[in-house]
Amino acid sequence: MTDVSPAAMRKTLGRFCTGVTVIAIQHENGVHAMTANAFMSVSLEPPLILVSIDKRARMRNYLDRPGCAFGVSVLHSTQEAVAWHFAGRSVADGETAIDVDENGFPFVIGAIAHVACSLEQAHDAGDHTLYIGRVSRLWSGTGEPLLFHSGKFEQIEKRVLDERWA
Repeated sequence: MTDVSPAAMRKTLGRFCTGVTVIAIQHENGVHAMTANAFMSVSLEPPLILVSIDKRARMRNYLDRPGCAFGVSVLHSTQEAVAWHFAGRSVADGETAIDVDENGFPFVIGAIAHVACSLEQAHDAGDHTLYIGRVSRLWSGTGEPLLFHSGKFEQIEKRVLDERWA
């Protein structure tokens, strides 16, 4: 066991594999988006999700506005460049990865799932804010998700079982 430091937390909890999402919000000057892996379903009735955002993130300037609505896109395993772009490492044509739907929700083109939300609650939690969104619309496609594990992006590795285990 080790002391509980930010580095130890990141190393230890990084062993937990997560999916990768892009949170996007339309505002008066366009769309702002960021990569987030701290995302989860909270409730089926009512339909709620949660995303955890660092208090230093610019996204908070938009999510903290009354009546805000935002889109969550679950990235496809081939979208690592998109994840890096919205994590702050700009990639050519990264902005063209976002499309705004007919209801004003911005989503990543080619993602395997989209969730449209309106802000329900926000809770301070240490150096992050937990945003709970009420889901108004959903869409899911096909394909494998992009994963985040031990500080790097990964893909699901499909293994064929050895004949002795079949």
